[in-house]
Amino acid sequence: SGLDASFLYLETAEMPMHVGALSVYELPRSYRGDFLADLRAHIAARLPLAPALRRKLAWMPLNLAAPAWVDAEPDMEAHVVGISLPEGSGLAELEAQVGELHPVLLDRSRPLWKFHVFDGLAPGPNGEKRYGLYTQLHHAAVDGQAAVALAQAILDLGPEPRAVQARPARRRKGSLAMTEMLRGALSHQLGQVGNLVKALPAAVGAISQVATQTAGSAIGETAASMWARVKGEAAPAKKSVSNLGLAPRTRLNTTISDTRAFATVSLPLAELNTARRRQGASLNDALLFVISGALRRHFVKHGPLPRKSLVAAVPISLRAKGDTAANNQASMSLISLGTHLADPARRLAHVLAASAAMKATIGSVKNLLPTDFPSMGVPWLMEALTAVYGRAGMADRIPPVANLVVSNVPGSTVPLFMAGAKMLSNHPASIVVHGVALNVTVQSYDESLDVGVMACARAMPEVAEFAAQIETAFEEFKGLPASAPAEAAAPPAKKAAAPRRKAAPAKKKSVSKATRTPRAAAPTAKRASR
Repeated sequence: SGLDASFLYLETAEMPMHVGALSVYELPRSYRGDFLADLRAHIAARLPLAPALRRKLAWMPLNLAAPAWVDAEPDMEAHVVGISLPEGSGLAELEAQVGELHPVLLDRSRPLWKFHVFDGLAPGPNGEKRYGLYTQLHHAAVDGQAAVALAQAILDLGPEPRAVQARPARRRKGSLAMTEMLRGALSHQLGQVGNLVKALPAAVGAISQVATQTAGSAIGETAASMWARVKGEAAPAKKSVSNLGLAPRTRLNTTISDTRAFATVSLPLAELNTARRRQGASLNDALLFVISGALRRHFVKHGPLPRKSLVAAVPISLRAKGDTAANNQASMSLISLGTHLADPARRLAHVLAASAAMKATIGSVKNLLPTDFPSMGVPWLMEALTAVYGRAGMADRIPPVANLVVSNVPGSTVPLFMAGAKMLSNHPASIVVHGVALNVTVQSYDESLDVGVMACARAMPEVAEFAAQIETAFEEFKGLPASAPAEAAAPPAKKAAAPRRKAAPAKKKSVSKATRTPRAAAPTAKRASR
């Protein structure tokens, strides 16, 4: 689709367009196998369920239009590679590896994915064997929800892998004739033009309605404020928060380099849910408030803290319920984070109002946002504009629309396994672009909310410190007095896997960084000192 292909056109050496995750897996102490070989065999067996892993790009002649996907058999030794770390390595070493590997572009002559398996990690508390896994999947192939569906195809609910039916033999389509490609491209373009023409009246009507509602609300609040001044009374408090307008310029709004810094943190999901229910907030609202508090702390320390609220770009899914297609069906919204407010209660009210305003606006136009559009000539145009935008440093001159990206992807509520190994944690690793040098992506897993912080290393090298500030902001959120009637807690989900192991006891402060072990997705928010 046009949306999928746009991630190819936007990709440069400074802006890799792949997403992924850093995960830690654990095997019993008695395991004597080769996990790298086992993982290759496991992925090969799951290819029938994972179309995104067994297709590659076929480019249109002269790159006139969006490319096509064609069948391809991945070479497991090229796509699943091993990396040996110094014995006793832990989470800090894994994060550093992700920072080094994330800027490396995927090979476009192959299927657009790669898995990196790390050995040499310190064992678990009872001598369990542990391995790290950093996955790369091009955004042209999957969005957040599609990546979750792919994980469901690859992962299992128990250590014993489920049986998968063998894939029937298919005709290999590694190449297409030029006439076939041109005919297909032209037919696709005509179809997209027709779809856009049909959708235009409904789109115009919905957008006009949203504009009228927004303008009416603003006019009403302005009139009420002016009338209060005439009567000599205090202006009434605003009932809504506007997400419209430009974001303040910060050091995050810059032309990025080809370096990355990555950090992780895990928050206990049960505690977060308890705290958000006391505030009448959704999980996404709670996440935005926590990130807002961390940003405020970070800019108070490293400065300057803008007097105007920072703005987050928040992806929204356009998928119908049950749609697991391996493509992109998402758009972007903007939410004001209230970072200019020192009082946590006022800041939370600001975030809740901004989130409500976004939902009211996007709900009217969500189903009208296109994920496919005519692409004739678009590759040349987008690639040229992207190159000029980066080389000319336009991000340093153009007023920013957002300061960072905050994404929340729902994940599994039960422990998962792959190739017999139990996943302990799963921290997302996402994209930063010119003008938006910080990306905070969150995915729920088992009993935790696993946070992955990706930044341009030149614009924000202190990502480990920022991850710690997320924990501090989480504690602040838990300490807020209740402002909403308590909700009935949802009954605990039944787990299909073995009971969760207890977390290892805290290590003494004298333990060096090299001896730290990767932390499991445990029901605490403790973070080893760096």
